[in-house]
Amino acid sequence: MKRNYLISALVFSSVLLFQLGCQEQAKLPEKPATAPETRVVGSLEKAEASLASLDKAAPKITFENVVHDFGQIGTGANKRVAEFKFTNTGDALLEIMGIEKCCGVETILDKTEFSPGESSVVKAEFQAFQKSGPFMKNIYVNSNDKTKPRLALTIKATVVSKVSYSPKRLKLFLDEENAGCPKIVLSSLDNQPFAITQFKSTADCITADVDGSVEATKFILDPRVDMEKLNNNLKGSVNVSLTHPEEKEAEILFDVIPKYAISPPLIITFNAEPQNPIVRKVTVLNKYGGDFEIESVSSKNNTVTVLSREKIRDGYQFNVEIMPPLAEGKTQFVDAFVVKIKGGNELGVVCRGFYKRK
Repeated sequence: MKRNYLISALVFSSVLLFQLGCQEQAKLPEKPATAPETRVVGSLEKAEASLASLDKAAPKITFENVVHDFGQIGTGANKRVAEFKFTNTGDALLEIMGIEKCCGVETILDKTEFSPGESSVVKAEFQAFQKSGPFMKNIYVNSNDKTKPRLALTIKATVVSKVSYSPKRLKLFLDEENAGCPKIVLSSLDNQPFAITQFKSTADCITADVDGSVEATKFILDPRVDMEKLNNNLKGSVNVSLTHPEEKEAEILFDVIPKYAISPPLIITFNAEPQNPIVRKVTVLNKYGGDFEIESVSSKNNTVTVLSREKIRDGYQFNVEIMPPLAEGKTQFVDAFVVKIKGGNELGVVCRGFYKRK
């Protein structure tokens, strides 16, 4: 009887414990309330909305014009300034990180940061020192505007001469009086009076009288040539300084037909072998015609010798032998064949040889 009572008590206790355990398990899912989870999701949505709002706020650089055309300007025009006005039409701070300028152009910008709605100007200064023709330069503005981070601004002009001059080039001769130099005429093409302040030539071969206090729209200059100086300066230029506001200088090149000429002025040989002679012809002529005398011939490095000399019309023809020296690890050799004409003139032929590769 007692045994049956104990068994019944144990069964009742087990059932009671099992029910209590089930009741506790049923309460577990209710413990982490859904309210905190709702609050977390709400915070994320607000953060994402805030980020989206920030993405929409962006700077925007807007220029009134991206091309500045000066039209026609003179070849020596004073410095010009192109102004490019811009505004930050965005809704965030605009930053100019730098301006890429090209040769001959200087840029000016008062500051680098601009609030929404703020305006400023990019100034570009240049001077067109060039011959007649179209002129175009680009500068580039780098900013934090994502739509156009590198924006080109263009400066244009058409360079034209405001003063004409003739001749454009002087062809001079050593056998003519005053080297056959013609008069030089300068005229204003826009009827703007100017003065001539200086007349300067290479080595002062050519001179002319000028009066910087006299203004006119046309000048006729009578140049004088120093024949001795000209004989030592067969090429050069004449530079005439002007006071015209858009034409500061006229440059006239000159060259002289030399009295004597040597041909060819350069001899090049390939696949040369040491001590294996090379024969070439060299001609010396009087460009103005007539006989002359050869005073001497020489070779600076003693690799060129004269095999024969023949008198021809207005000059001489030489057969010369070029003897390549020992290579000694070198790939080439150089020498000069010099002809001295009686009276002081010297003419030379450069002789260059390249050794044959082994």
